[in-house]
Amino acid sequence: MKRTAKAHWAGSVKEGKGELTTQSEILSKTNYSFRTRFVGDEKGTNPEELLAAAHAGCFTMAVSFALTEKGLNPVSLDTEATVSMDSTGITGIHLSISGNVPGISAEVFEAITQGAEQNCLISKVLNLPISSEAYLVS
Repeated sequence: MKRTAKAHWAGSVKEGKGELTTQSEILSKTNYSFRTRFVGDEKGTNPEELLAAAHAGCFTMAVSFALTEKGLNPVSLDTEATVSMDSTGITGIHLSISGNVPGISAEVFEAITQGAEQNCLISKVLNLPISSEAYLVS
């Protein structure tokens, strides 16, 4: 299986603009620019936001998979991924998940999420600190 995305850019880094299109076309000529990446005053996306979305989705599916393997059926799982940056680049990602999972203790839920934190496919390709926290709701 292969997945693709395309980027187009025109102009200098600060004044130029780009467009991102994914294979599925859920993103189709989506705006990205210096302003969407570093200023935040223009509608559009940026690579770090897309990384956060990819990691949140991968991690949440990995938690769902691990719960299903244990015979548990989650009612809902909600994850927020926060990508941290400084002047040297991306310094870490924090994953915060809340789950409504009948028949599980908070301790087991947290242990499952810790495994998913280390083993989801996006976590595996990143070479930076990744942390997570889990909240079981009912």
